[in-house]
Amino acid sequence: MTTLQLPAATDSFEHYMSSIRQFALLDREEEHALAVRYHDEGDLEAAHKLICANLRFVVKIANEYRSYGLRLADLVQEGNIGLMMAVKKFDPQRGLRLITYAVWWIRATIQSYILRSWSLVKIGTTQAQKKLFYKLGQTRAALQRLAGGDGAAEIAAELSVRSEEVEEMTVRMAARDASLDLELTEGEGYSLLDTLADDRPSQEEVLMKSQEESLLTSRVEDALCALNDRERRIVHDRILCDAPRTLQELADDYGISRERIRQLEKNALAKLRGVLAAT
Repeated sequence: MTTLQLPAATDSFEHYMSSIRQFALLDREEEHALAVRYHDEGDLEAAHKLICANLRFVVKIANEYRSYGLRLADLVQEGNIGLMMAVKKFDPQRGLRLITYAVWWIRATIQSYILRSWSLVKIGTTQAQKKLFYKLGQTRAALQRLAGGDGAAEIAAELSVRSEEVEEMTVRMAARDASLDLELTEGEGYSLLDTLADDRPSQEEVLMKSQEESLLTSRVEDALCALNDRERRIVHDRILCDAPRTLQELADDYGISRERIRQLEKNALAKLRGVLAAT
């Protein structure tokens, strides 16, 4: 089926419509003969004629989904894929017209495309969610006309789903994805991205923090000079190094108790705090 050449709906849509109107409709006998040729012999030319003769029906079905805000040309392209799949799987011996069978494939591919395009987040994953996506607005409008009610409970009862699912789908369908690069006013270059607050620190804040850290490092180095060699090593190994050592490890190095190392560490930190407070 991939070798077939069909008019492209992505061209000017008027030109596309003009092109597909040139393909004559098939009567039941012609359609059956072509379907048999493709089904039994794999005749691609027969498949091509079947598809081209039914392209206008795809446009008719795609028009039913224009309210979802997607380009008609894109809907038609997806519907054409469904039509091709239908021709591929169509059994002419069942006595149906091709379009009677193909309409289900066409709708399925269009609906799948709408669900994929509606949001970056999957909006219809279960059967109930898919039913709600396509039937929610229609059912609400019908209930308003007939009974004056359009609450979640009434819609849920009509569609045989839970009220919570109706409320969830109502919220999810109320908002569409929007590009942050979308201009708020065309031509002014002001987009949604410009309205977002920048939580990153300013250059002044970054510089100030860097200077404070540098000053603190310098003061700590000066304060360490007030300690003796053993105290400096204990403070370094216990606090300043990337992999702090335990009291027991230092006790083993110096041949003294863990408690003595703890006391030396406490005294050294007290000296450091005193020196830092005085500077």
